[in-house]
Amino acid sequence: MKRDRITEQLNKNLSGKRFEHTLGVTYTAACLAMRYGADMDKARTAGLLHDCAKALSSKEKLNACRKLGIPISEVEEKNPELLHAKLGACFAKKDYGVDDPEILSAITWHTTGKPGMNLLDKILYIADYMEPNRDQAPNLPRVRELAFVDLDECLFLILKDTVTYLESRNISVDPITQETYEYYKSLRTGDLNE
Repeated sequence: MKRDRITEQLNKNLSGKRFEHTLGVTYTAACLAMRYGADMDKARTAGLLHDCAKALSSKEKLNACRKLGIPISEVEEKNPELLHAKLGACFAKKDYGVDDPEILSAITWHTTGKPGMNLLDKILYIADYMEPNRDQAPNLPRVRELAFVDLDECLFLILKDTVTYLESRNISVDPITQETYEYYKSLRTGDLNE
């Protein structure tokens, strides 16, 4: 499906605020792709579709994952909002005809991250966090600055702030997010054993 048709469909399916966020992520992902020499078309498509499953209720997300055979972790069972990323990758493929593995990976991991993310994974993860409509995250000016200087350092800062925030609210940290944080923390300190 062409990007203008995807945009039109998403405008119908998402709330006004979610659609505005989606456009912000798309724009930011394209800017980061331009900066780091990534494929801008892939970045824009991933940005457009990253929240395509977000409008479903928690119950609908759980039911859709079960129906599609998508594994649900204990943390996801308690917080089904996390499932919109995995589900979004399925919808991007099934409903929007996206079969590019890089785009599908970026959509899958844009919420939790994963150790050893590829360039497009990093771009979408960061773009989702810092797009122009965001204004609540801690250290946002620093994140926005770092995003155009050092993606791994930017990822580390976002992950650190995310884990700190969740722990301060007594919210379970997804194990993948914790692993991702530890991975990028060890990259910073040179302790990564591969």
